[in-house]
Amino acid sequence: MTVAKHVAARDCFRVIAPRPAARLTLFCFPHAGGAASSFHQLATLLPPDIELVAVQYPGRQDRYGEPMPRTLAELVDEITGAMLERLDRPAAFFGHSMGATVAFETARRLRSRRPNALRRLFASARRAPHHDNSKALTFPDDASVLRYVDSLGGAGAQLLADAELRELAMPILRGDFRLIADYRYAPGAPLTCPITAIAGDIDASFTVDHATEWARHTVAGCEVRAVQGGHFYTETAPDALARLLTEKLAAEVTA
Repeated sequence: MTVAKHVAARDCFRVIAPRPAARLTLFCFPHAGGAASSFHQLATLLPPDIELVAVQYPGRQDRYGEPMPRTLAELVDEITGAMLERLDRPAAFFGHSMGATVAFETARRLRSRRPNALRRLFASARRAPHHDNSKALTFPDDASVLRYVDSLGGAGAQLLADAELRELAMPILRGDFRLIADYRYAPGAPLTCPITAIAGDIDASFTVDHATEWARHTVAGCEVRAVQGGHFYTETAPDALARLLTEKLAAEVTA
């Protein structure tokens, strides 16, 4: 049993562009229905001293067929356990949409075991954890899921027009939305690393005003930044995102 858990945990991460001489690891957490490959372009745009390590959730791409986590806490526990082996240099988290909540809860889990490992949390396109988003992400049928995904735009919405891809993707989407709909923030001590909350400047689902709500979850300061684009500005403006990440992490990689 111990060996099986260990193997599963080691399978959480994908290094898209290896940077063995990097001074900082940027762990990236995908959106609902997303996968590690969504960070492929970003990984190639970062400077040599930042290595992007993408989180691969169960049930998709090369982890297809593995059971989906039943709760967000279960997913976070798996990621946290695996990450402890990879914290051999300073780290930062970037979480997009659902991934921002997963990243935040992973940071909370790490705090007691590796309190100084995390240098910054980037929370992208996702309301702060204390905001109850359960009703917005509870869907009565597949058609409702498709309408919601389509309203956000992005490459994923276009792919769902294909019936075969839709059949494969729908269980993943519904499973991820269930994780977020069932998630309830448990009050606790704020993070001790700074937070940068990032919004697409035409994203109606997550505005700059929404981004300011993240300030209550850190004692180290929260900065709000806007990037040109909608909910999936990560796809349309990867260069701008790479510059922002590099700017905010510059002090860590030059220390």
